[in-house]
Amino acid sequence: MSCCDLAAAGQLGKAGIMASDCEPALNQAESRNPTLERYLGALREAKNDSEQFAALLLVTKAVKAGDIDAKTRRRIFDAVGFTFPNRLLTTKEAPDGCPDHVLRALGVALLACFCSDPELAAHPQVLNKIPILSTFLTARGDPDDAARRSMIDDTYQCLTAVAGTPRGPRHLIAGGTVSALCQAYLGHGYGFDQALALLVGLLAAAETQCWKEAEPDLLAVLRGLSEDFQKAEDASKFELCQLLPLFLPPTTVPSECLRDLQAGLARILGSKLSSWQRNPALKLAARLAHACGSDWIPVGNSGSKFLALLVNLACVEVRLALEETGTEVKEDVVTACYALMELGIQECTRCEQSLLKEPQKVQLVSIMKEAIGAVIHYLLQYTRTPNRSSLFGSTSRIVSCTCMYRPVPEPGKGAGLLVPGLWRGSANSSQVGPEKQKEPFVFASVRILGAWLAEETSSLRKEVCQLLPFLVRYAKTLYEEAEEANDLSQQVATLAISPTAPGPTWPGDALRLLLPGWCHLTVEDGPREILIKEGAPSLLCKYFLQQWELTSPGHDTSVLPDSVEIGLQTCCHIFLNLVVTAPGLIKRDACFTSLMNTLMTSLPSLVQQPGRLLLAANVATLGLLMARLLSTSPALQGTPASRGFFAAAILFLSQSHVARATPGSDQAVLVLSPDYEGIWADLQELWFLGMQAFTGCVPLLPWLAPAALRSRWPQELLQLLASVSPNSVKPEMVAAYQGVLVELARANRLCREAMRLQAGEETASHYRMAALEQCLSEP
Repeated sequence: MSCCDLAAAGQLGKAGIMASDCEPALNQAESRNPTLERYLGALREAKNDSEQFAALLLVTKAVKAGDIDAKTRRRIFDAVGFTFPNRLLTTKEAPDGCPDHVLRALGVALLACFCSDPELAAHPQVLNKIPILSTFLTARGDPDDAARRSMIDDTYQCLTAVAGTPRGPRHLIAGGTVSALCQAYLGHGYGFDQALALLVGLLAAAETQCWKEAEPDLLAVLRGLSEDFQKAEDASKFELCQLLPLFLPPTTVPSECLRDLQAGLARILGSKLSSWQRNPALKLAARLAHACGSDWIPVGNSGSKFLALLVNLACVEVRLALEETGTEVKEDVVTACYALMELGIQECTRCEQSLLKEPQKVQLVSIMKEAIGAVIHYLLQYTRTPNRSSLFGSTSRIVSCTCMYRPVPEPGKGAGLLVPGLWRGSANSSQVGPEKQKEPFVFASVRILGAWLAEETSSLRKEVCQLLPFLVRYAKTLYEEAEEANDLSQQVATLAISPTAPGPTWPGDALRLLLPGWCHLTVEDGPREILIKEGAPSLLCKYFLQQWELTSPGHDTSVLPDSVEIGLQTCCHIFLNLVVTAPGLIKRDACFTSLMNTLMTSLPSLVQQPGRLLLAANVATLGLLMARLLSTSPALQGTPASRGFFAAAILFLSQSHVARATPGSDQAVLVLSPDYEGIWADLQELWFLGMQAFTGCVPLLPWLAPAALRSRWPQELLQLLASVSPNSVKPEMVAAYQGVLVELARANRLCREAMRLQAGEETASHYRMAALEQCLSEP
């Protein structure tokens, strides 16, 4: 058989491919095409390759591209099978005068015909050809050779068909297809546009696996796309805006790519554009913000103007989308704008090395306030709670929320911003059914509001109070559903909407997002009353206990997201505020008794764990303050748990400072111990509160003073003060130490005697501790 005959036989694949698009109604091929039946019989009875070649040629003459349906294709496959195409793909000997690739082209054409059947596309005999097919994409040859071009088209047909099967993307990635597609695209040879399209599909289906298998090649494609984007002057730059988010790596983005991407976005967003041109650029900027925080924006005047422009455009888009009742919301675009607003919030609250100047910050805060008002307006449709603004009052802040809201980044990523999903569909503001509250866009709206409230609660007070009942119910609903699903890992994970569709419902940890704002709101009378009335304290106790389970010895805390510990600390701050401002609630609500029991049993092991001192400080201080209010509880009457808790609390309080010798001086000075020194700015307020709370517990718990004496804390404290220069001890430290020593001395005669033996009166005189000196002078 001649080379021309082989090429003609290859047209069978073309017939199959085209037929997969047309699918004519030929369901009774036997009666309508008896010639085809004879040739299929000859194909089945062929005894060697020559006979099969001849039969294939006859089959191609008997069928037309539009006269073959799925049933007929399957019958052709049954006649040919995989053995013949396998030999065609691997043979190294071709007929005289026939290029080697023609045989392979025929084999690929047959596979392309078979792959038009989804069942055959997932067949092991097709899947094991993936490595061979991948090599065809990068094989060198005459670019004008029609047979070679046909083979490349058929190869893409096969790979695309495999990608459309349930497990196809995984097999393609394992077979080296991603690297081959990258090289094919970068080579810009025939079919490179098909390579890019298939790459996009694989990244959308299995982004993590793609990057794991072919990171260098994908980065090379990203560099090429970024450079094209920076240089583009036509409509292609808007198309690239849609492609580039998929090619941003889960690790570090190369700096040269960031420069090109920022330059290209600056040109686009700095121009007057229609929405279809601007929206892809906003979504790309949001993905960059997720990947890199603000590191992709250059420092200096140009960078600050660009960032201000980004946030400004995002706020305008949010207001236009959410303020008009009855209009459809482009959820993917607005979610991207939320991410850019969140970046703006972070930069406006950054004190050091901020990209923004103070006038820009003032202006952006005002603009973002209006956009947040639109978000509240959108969320208010989910609650019919009457206006409770009359409840507002003000109090001085008791405990500040020192853990500023910073979503924890994934490894190698930036600030952990909300990433716009590529889900399609829109929200109608008139639809307020309960099922809609579980949609990702509502969650995204709650998230950006939480980011705002974490930093700013003084503005929009009336609107925030109106929305608080909904926020409590919303957070409770998601918490309870997640608890029922036993999906704790998803609940504590850093929120990031992936580039693929998240599904119809998307449970998330809304409480974690709202905690910092609630921490601020619990020090104000009006919001606190609303939160209490809606059951927020009980919900927070349950949430705290649930999250605490993740830190227990049975779990691997080395892989625990930092967001869990940050959430626990913020819960402690909220409870501290409630202890001070609503002590009656602590005494009457049974959930706080359960919380106290957990604190008592957990602190002894927590203070021993390296790197968790700040959490231990929160737990110790909260437990001490609650113990004053719950002192009559049986659990605090010298039980093993209560003794263990106070021993651990004493350990935390007593190890904060040490004596350090100074050159050229006879006396040492009082300094922070190494473990406390690096975090004292965050720890200081908790330590002083803890000292004050411990002092208050001593007269309420008669067994506590003897226990403190057995720990030798009062003796060691006096010894420490005697060994350092009084000038090195700050007045507030002297007051804190004196408070503890005085109460211990008053509560127990043995404590007084031990202090006297430790030269307590003399030390008290040196430090002008008049109350302690008087107490020790009494019998």
